[in-house]
Amino acid sequence: MWNFTAFPEWNRNKNATFSQYYQHSLAVAASYILSYLFIFILCMIGNGLVCLIVLKNKRMRTVTNLFILNLAISDLLVGIFCVPTTLVDNLITGWPFSNAVCKMSGLVQGMSVSASVFTLVAIAVDRFRCIVYPFKPKLTLPEAVITIVIIWVLAVAIMCPSAVMLMVSQMEDHYIIYDSDYNQTFPMYSCYEDWPDTEMRKIYTTVLFAHIYLAPLTLITLMYSRIGVKLYSSSMPVSEHTAVNSNHPEGRNVVSRKKIKIIKMLIVVALLFMVSWLPLWTLMLLTDYANLSTDQLNLMTSYIFPFAHWLAFSNSSINPIIYGYFNENFKRGFQAAFKFQCCYEEMDHQETYGEKSRVSTGNVDKRNISGDRCSYDRERESQMRDCKESNKVT
Repeated sequence: MWNFTAFPEWNRNKNATFSQYYQHSLAVAASYILSYLFIFILCMIGNGLVCLIVLKNKRMRTVTNLFILNLAISDLLVGIFCVPTTLVDNLITGWPFSNAVCKMSGLVQGMSVSASVFTLVAIAVDRFRCIVYPFKPKLTLPEAVITIVIIWVLAVAIMCPSAVMLMVSQMEDHYIIYDSDYNQTFPMYSCYEDWPDTEMRKIYTTVLFAHIYLAPLTLITLMYSRIGVKLYSSSMPVSEHTAVNSNHPEGRNVVSRKKIKIIKMLIVVALLFMVSWLPLWTLMLLTDYANLSTDQLNLMTSYIFPFAHWLAFSNSSINPIIYGYFNENFKRGFQAAFKFQCCYEEMDHQETYGEKSRVSTGNVDKRNISGDRCSYDRERESQMRDCKESNKVT
């Protein structure tokens, strides 16, 4: 369903159809390669750092961050299994890989997008319970782990029919020529879903669209709308440190802004997911329901589908940028990774990050932040402790 070059039923006539091995000119192919390479590098580096930051720092192991870790893992799967194969499929005619790669690419892409949207729903539900119903029991880390396992089980289950039906088949009367030399022809193979009935394919596409796009994102929109109303209208203090802030007239406003910033980050992640995947879903529905002509289908597979795939895959690379922009913890982790040092001399009005620092007479212990060492003065130890608690994401 996710990667294909052509459908066998496009050409039923007896005349042979010849197609060039390379689908595009050098300039167009170069633009495709650079565009896909750009999001591939961002996806690998950004999501790899997100995983490293959450796994290496105990303070970052909150429920929300655990779900963000799951998002990063699913995005890494997209980058590893889907971006390279889709790029090659968009550059040359036919499917050049094996039947196993055909099934794996389609399964992983569908599985990862399903896991991503289900994780976004889990995050929205967790935030909804914490803010709209603050007195109800909050989700614990073991419960979050169980939720993530269920998410992946559901993702695999919903994509199993696609993996079973995906196959590589030789296209009858379709041949590939290299460098306009008709003496060098090759049979054309295609990776597609071989459904017994086209109506079954339409039904399955519609079910996927409803279950891993329309319904989840509608639910997310409703929950975040309710959260927004609650945050801006509630008269109850929202600080987790009311004892500290109770005597400060600005305490409630400061904490409210912090929580609102977290919600904004999660809303942006969900919104960009929705926008990034909408064109690809639209094209897949058009392919099944619009009865397009051969020329229209060729145009879509040559130019429109590559852009739609790129836009969908770009969502996997942009999430770490959002985390770094909205969240100080991830921002400092990224800075530590890129600069290979994390020595902050100015600690006034800054949040601390990572494990607790221990200082002894005549010797300063150091703490590890993503492999970088930071030293701290004895006089600032108490100030750092006070900042630690305010550094949590949730």
